[in-house]
Amino acid sequence: MGAQKNLGINMKRKKVLICGANGFIGKNLLERLYQKDLYDIRGTYFRSKIDENYDIDWCHADLRNSQDVKRALKGIDIVFQYAATTSGIKDVVEKPHMHVADNAIMNSILFRDAVDLGVEHFIFPSCSIMYQSSNDLIKEDQIGENSTINSKYYGSGNTKLYLEKMCKFYSSFNKTRFTIMRQSNIYGPYDKFDLDRGHVFAATIVKVMKENREVIVWGTGEEERDLLHVSDLLNFIETCIEKQKSYFELVNVGVGGSISIKDLVIKIVNASEKDLEIQYDQTKPTVKTRLALDISRAKNLFGWAPEVSLDDGIKKTISWYNKNRSDKNGIQAH
Repeated sequence: MGAQKNLGINMKRKKVLICGANGFIGKNLLERLYQKDLYDIRGTYFRSKIDENYDIDWCHADLRNSQDVKRALKGIDIVFQYAATTSGIKDVVEKPHMHVADNAIMNSILFRDAVDLGVEHFIFPSCSIMYQSSNDLIKEDQIGENSTINSKYYGSGNTKLYLEKMCKFYSSFNKTRFTIMRQSNIYGPYDKFDLDRGHVFAATIVKVMKENREVIVWGTGEEERDLLHVSDLLNFIETCIEKQKSYFELVNVGVGGSISIKDLVIKIVNASEKDLEIQYDQTKPTVKTRLALDISRAKNLFGWAPEVSLDDGIKKTISWYNKNRSDKNGIQAH
């Protein structure tokens, strides 16, 4: 599995499973771990093809099927669960149910079988959609039994809360450590650079890079998002693997501030060095919220802090995008 090197050290290498190794964050994590060559890596794939650039133990698996899950988990020490049904704001508004059933089923099976098969550490990415819009930084404890969730995120937000509770439940057996990351909006290489399925950052990159006269922003641009470069997320993941001693931790992972979509588009246009007029289409779906995460717990517990500024992150992402775009519209294939 992977490019094995003789380090001259008689030490058992950990075996890790990256669920969704061909997806946005899964691919970034695979690339990081493969280059460091500290682990034996297994990666799951389902509808996508094997990435032959990575000589790892590829495992075709439908993670809604317990037999496939058990096969994928066999002999694994650490699980990174980045397989999911995801999409952009269009589906959030028009088809909110599509994020519920498959994600609830696959994760419920993964949690159960991971504990039964003796996995040491399970890294589970939650998100921040369960939080209400706020002008203040939001702490982890600002969601509870009686908290309300934005109506647009009701299904997916409550699904995430259910899965977080299942992590806590299984961690109580004191067999498998669970880390829940309430991630902010992650961006960077291998994102879904797709106008219909991509999140706001990737979709904006596509719009800006394909247009020559104007870029049209959905909504008013007043909504604000906490944007974290994927490399900072990977730094957190590696840190919590090294430092977490408890069986359960739930931590906000973001940049600790927010930017309006309007200002984000301006930054991306400026970084592209293109002369574009910015227009706003208020007939298109949008969710008018402001969200910025309080990341003090991540700093205090793990000594982690984001390192990539938004300006640098935009430049890095545009550079990667220009080198890797796969067709005349500049939309990255997955």
